[in-house]
Amino acid sequence: MYKIKLEDKVLKYLPLVERVANRITIKNTEYEYGDLYDIGVIGLIDALQKFDASKQVPFERYAMIRIKGAIIDEVRKHAKLSRYKMNSINNLYSAKQKLEQKLKREVTDQEISEEMKISSTQLNEIYENIHYLAGISLESTIFPQSDDFTLEDILEDTNAANGEQNLLQQEEKQALIIAIKKLNQREQLILSLYYEQNATLKEIAAVLDVSIARVSQIHGKIIIKLRQLIKEEMK
Repeated sequence: MYKIKLEDKVLKYLPLVERVANRITIKNTEYEYGDLYDIGVIGLIDALQKFDASKQVPFERYAMIRIKGAIIDEVRKHAKLSRYKMNSINNLYSAKQKLEQKLKREVTDQEISEEMKISSTQLNEIYENIHYLAGISLESTIFPQSDDFTLEDILEDTNAANGEQNLLQQEEKQALIIAIKKLNQREQLILSLYYEQNATLKEIAAVLDVSIARVSQIHGKIIIKLRQLIKEEMK
């Protein structure tokens, strides 16, 4: 009887697995969409078995966290950027920080390209790589030395205190909240759509009337901005 009931619930919530799997960016891994979907189903079953309704967290939100966690844990084993691409990302962080310290303002992509001596196309490729890293673990991308935590919960309720947020030190959590508030409306909208409403890149592209590639580039730029704002806040 329990097995039949569990199978019915799995079938009911399979669309959650599909939605999460569709949002995971894949580069240089051994996994195809079908593999991610299968891993996500395991995460869903785990969520169904461990869900505690007394904590007053909607099951859908809890399940998506568990599904994403299962997929991310597996993808991390094989999803790696080349050393060249990682160096390019670090060079971008450094160039942006150097220019903004010198000019005392937010710099343009053209200024960054000139500082790094690269083309606009190459710069956009770096932004896309940052988007990819954030897709694997946004939290460790903006807090390189930190354990993972859940940005979705902070975007949903900045005053909430739950198990996921408690994985992050209070100082870091508050710095992230402040940093998000400093983003412009468009940037906050993109974060809300992507992390809170679980919109796909295609859906966000339709809202913004831009290409899917452009959304990934913009997302990469937002991650850089968040990282820098957090660093300044925690000085």
